[in-house]
Amino acid sequence: MLRVRCLRGGSRGAEAAHYIGSRLRGVFTGWVQRTFQSTQAATASQNTCAADDKATSPVPKDCLVCSYNEWDPLEEVIVGRAENACVPPFSVEVKANTYEKYWGFYQKFGGQSFPKDHLKKAIAEIEEMCNILKGEGVTVKRPDPIDWSVKYKTPDFESTGMYAAMPRDILLVVGNEIIEAPMAWRARFFEYRAYRRLIKDYFNSGAKWTTAPKPTMADDLYDQNYPIHSVEDRHKLAAQGKFVTTEFEPCFDAADFIRAGRDIFVQRSQVTNYMGIEWMRRHLAPDYRVHIISFKDPNPMHIDATFNIIGPGLVLSNPDRPCHQIELFKKAGWTVIQPPVPLIPDDHPLWMSSKWLSMNVLMLDEKRVMVDANETSIQKMFEKLGISTIKVNIRHANSLGGGFHCWTCDIRRRGTLQSYFD
Repeated sequence: MLRVRCLRGGSRGAEAAHYIGSRLRGVFTGWVQRTFQSTQAATASQNTCAADDKATSPVPKDCLVCSYNEWDPLEEVIVGRAENACVPPFSVEVKANTYEKYWGFYQKFGGQSFPKDHLKKAIAEIEEMCNILKGEGVTVKRPDPIDWSVKYKTPDFESTGMYAAMPRDILLVVGNEIIEAPMAWRARFFEYRAYRRLIKDYFNSGAKWTTAPKPTMADDLYDQNYPIHSVEDRHKLAAQGKFVTTEFEPCFDAADFIRAGRDIFVQRSQVTNYMGIEWMRRHLAPDYRVHIISFKDPNPMHIDATFNIIGPGLVLSNPDRPCHQIELFKKAGWTVIQPPVPLIPDDHPLWMSSKWLSMNVLMLDEKRVMVDANETSIQKMFEKLGISTIKVNIRHANSLGGGFHCWTCDIRRRGTLQSYFD
């Protein structure tokens, strides 16, 4: 700490300076005057610091960001954009997260736009979804449009971009904090740029803003010889805890986490490693508990089409991908519901996802859910639970890799932090 010694007493200090100066005939006049001026400067500096201290005041009551779970009443949301979406280059991490029948598509169109007609329909569907959300009283924000076809190069790799369609993948809101995820796909390295304008606005409103360590995405982050030839191969590898991402550095997609108040659940997947999970655990402790859960899933990537928490004590669990730790929820008194088989036809392109996007729903509150207009079976399931369905058709938008939960990131839900497992 810088300590400043000074003559005491405001105007008396000036009189002392004058007296000393006259007695010593100017020998020390300059030194005393400089000392007194330093005292004044120190006082001014202290006043400035006092003003600066206001910048670290508690979060304002009008902070726009506050969300603790997946079901409290939704007040503000970010909805992604399909504009300018590009097919990611066919690199090893993309291969490990896509189905073999689409590998030719990636090899042919990597770095280029998704099919224009399909993209146009997806854009229109999402615009309608935004309009419906607004009609339900929800404030809707959108990321900035960016040209994702531009090639970029780092010291470790080069790639083109992909899109800003799935804010759930890159942003995780925990309380009044927005966390930017260090995603694992090279095509998504600069995806954060589309959201920076919004995040700065939320920060200026009083939110906390954290960017997890940005990975280099060097070759060492990936098992370059990851053996994938069939779904059976993937089943065996996942059962052995082997994934395309290594533990070279932290990486995770925000969509591998799902929130239930003080308890947050995450899976180790092709895009989320243990190092990334441990970073989140340390970062959120001691206010939040991060639990690893796992599934019988040949291609784990994002938890919300496998395990989707839809209310206090209520979870959708994919019957094709059973949860190995399901007793944790049952012992806590939770109701575990298996959603019905999806109705989406086999010939509909799903380049980056499975049919189980039918359970990738968005809760507007405990009694309202946004659900696929084509999935009548799951609509009936919700109605039996006493939950009203808001039906929206985003079938072409599904092809880009996500359902309603993926296409959104809830910024503000009206509720408080609670524990549902104590």
